Amino acid sequence: MANVYDDKKRVINCESADRCGSCAYAGMKYDNELKVKQNYIDNLFKGVCPVDEITGMYRPVHYRNKVHAVVGEDKKGNIITGTYEQNSHVIVPVSECLLEDSQCSRIIATLRELFKSFKYKPYNEDKGTGFMRHILLRKGFSTKEIMLVLVTSEVAFPSKTHFLKALKEKHPEINTIVQNVNAYNTSMVLGPRNIVLTGKGYIEDVLCGYRFRISPSSFYQINHQQTEKLYKAAISMAEITKKDTVIDAYCGIGTIGIAASGKAGQVIGVELNKDAVKDAEENAKINNIKNIKFVNADAGEFLVEYAAKKKADVVIMDPPRSGSSEDFLNAILKIKPDRVVYVSCNPDTQRRDIEVLIKGGYKVKGCKPFDMFPFTDNTENVIALVRQV
Repeated sequence: MANVYDDKKRVINCESADRCGSCAYAGMKYDNELKVKQNYIDNLFKGVCPVDEITGMYRPVHYRNKVHAVVGEDKKGNIITGTYEQNSHVIVPVSECLLEDSQCSRIIATLRELFKSFKYKPYNEDKGTGFMRHILLRKGFSTKEIMLVLVTSEVAFPSKTHFLKALKEKHPEINTIVQNVNAYNTSMVLGPRNIVLTGKGYIEDVLCGYRFRISPSSFYQINHQQTEKLYKAAISMAEITKKDTVIDAYCGIGTIGIAASGKAGQVIGVELNKDAVKDAEENAKINNIKNIKFVNADAGEFLVEYAAKKKADVVIMDPPRSGSSEDFLNAILKIKPDRVVYVSCNPDTQRRDIEVLIKGGYKVKGCKPFDMFPFTDNTENVIALVRQV
């Protein structure tokens, strides 16, 4: 069975779906999938607040602007690329994924052939041998810029010049190529060192009218169209005015904070990843934004210190899947912002966390779910809370 998307039925059929595990709703009509996700959020927040209708996609395929492929070999020694089988490190070969940008899929197909031609051995996790570990592609939705990151086990890159020439001849659309060196026996994809082989070592994209720099390790939402809708909703729900000081917690490369800066008096972005903070500061410069600053710190620790001496009017938080820390939530209660907007990729931990805020005197005034990852079992959700006491 080939990978097929039926426009009339809005269904995907994929030959790798059973083993890959990414598409929990492969074979289900997209409209029915949205109903399942709507029911999930409705039940999760029952008795807490009304839930808006989920925002789905018009054409929910090829939306991933970040594509990751593991490099390996099959039992016959042929080079394969794909994804790990669910709950294992067995590689499932994927020639084309219906969720991923199709141009990126074509580049990966070319790389498979070039790896074979240049005799680059795939990395073997069990033996700790081989050279080529992972392929990472990132594409700007608005700019169409493409960054290729090749993750290798060592710095020495045999026949590098000839390889790059052959690749650029087949894919001149690639704007920059970066070698990431990961010499460790680890399940982490990226290592600590980046070597720029061609181009600037980063790409840029435009989101909500602002330009953003994306580096190899930067967090940047993978679904551009849905991200714009989500950010606009989150900023609207925050009801920001020019008198407000806004804290953008877990800010990444500054996307939400920068998008909100035009409405605010001051924005403070807080992020633990130092590389992301560098990108965020550069993004503020690129967009000539003067009323935003970024702090390289743990969001919880920063807010505890901030609460002792200052006040914020609005807190926008977008924590990882594990949710927020108890210290961070208690610090919010000390600062007593008028509004809190909680963006989450895991509504279960979001539901747990907002209970702390509700008990501390906040009331939920809005809940908007978004289907950021069609055909997967993930749902993004935005909650707005207002202080009552």
